[in-house]
Amino acid sequence: MDERSLSVVAVRSVGPASVAIDIETPDEFDAQPGQFVKLTLAIDGEDESRFYTISSPDVADEFEITVGIDPDGDVAPHLADLEAGDEVRVSGPFGSDYYEGESRAVLLAGGPGIGPAIGIAERALQEGNDAALVYRDDDPIHEERLDALEADGAFVTVLGDDADLTDAVAEATDDGGQVFVYGFADFLDDAMAALEAAGIDSDEAKVENFG
Repeated sequence: MDERSLSVVAVRSVGPASVAIDIETPDEFDAQPGQFVKLTLAIDGEDESRFYTISSPDVADEFEITVGIDPDGDVAPHLADLEAGDEVRVSGPFGSDYYEGESRAVLLAGGPGIGPAIGIAERALQEGNDAALVYRDDDPIHEERLDALEADGAFVTVLGDDADLTDAVAEATDDGGQVFVYGFADFLDDAMAALEAAGIDSDEAKVENFG
């Protein structure tokens, strides 16, 4: 999709210093959970663009992005101040490491990687498939959705920032499945090491590096 101006539907707090932004879905926007969009705002007369991964399980009427708010950031504080009816410019979707109906999705998420991971897990369960999610973050977000996933039968483990991933990843991958890894580079390194320790070929994982 070429860049379009889209209306914000809602902005909601989803945990410490984090918001979820619901944006209207335009015609012919066929995105899958795990893909990302480019969002552009005019700030002080200058265009500022950032990429955000879709965190909703589908994009039927609207789609969600999850944004961590750095108070010193150039863009995120402005996103947190958005209200329903405001306009944002969006293009995309982009990315090839997304959910494609796999019968079992194993999600490894660090920090903001929980956005796409939780959307994929929800989509998998909605389609009658299985999901396992390992999430590492000292200040977890989307906790209500994580609880709902667990109640619906998903394997969910939440760890602190300094926790070793080895045992949790071994348990999550014990029944096989397509592995997805989302997070910053240091988390990706730890996740890959944990996969190899569990005897999983990390080259087969779908990976998105957040920087």
